[in-house]
Amino acid sequence: MPQPNMQQILKQAQKMQQDMLAAQEALKDEVVEASAGGGMVTVKVTGDLVVKSITIDPEAIDPEDVEMLQDMVLAATNEALRSAQELASSKLGGIAGGLGGGGLGGLGLPGL
Repeated sequence: MPQPNMQQILKQAQKMQQDMLAAQEALKDEVVEASAGGGMVTVKVTGDLVVKSITIDPEAIDPEDVEMLQDMVLAATNEALRSAQELASSKLGGIAGGLGGGGLGGLGLPGL
C-alpha cells in the first residue's frame, strides 16, 4: 500500500487553513437580523458573532412592564446569534468537509 505523500498532505492542509481564514474574515462582513414582539425589537449580528445593533420601537417601552421588553431583547438576540452561528457553520463546514479525503480526518479543528 503506497504511503501518503506528506508534502501533498501538508500543502492541502495549508490551503485549507488559508481558505478557513478567508471565510472567517468574510463572516465579519455578513450580517443576520432577528426580531421579536412583531418587530418591536430588532437585533443585527455579524457572522463572527458580534452584535452590531439593537433597535427598539418606542412603543415597546412600557415603564409598567420592563420585563416584557427585556424578554423581547433577549429573544431577538438569541435568535440572531443562532442565525449567525448557522451562517458560520454553513460557510466553514464546506471547507472543513475537505479534510475527509486528504487523510486528515482526525485533525479536529476547534470550533467546528
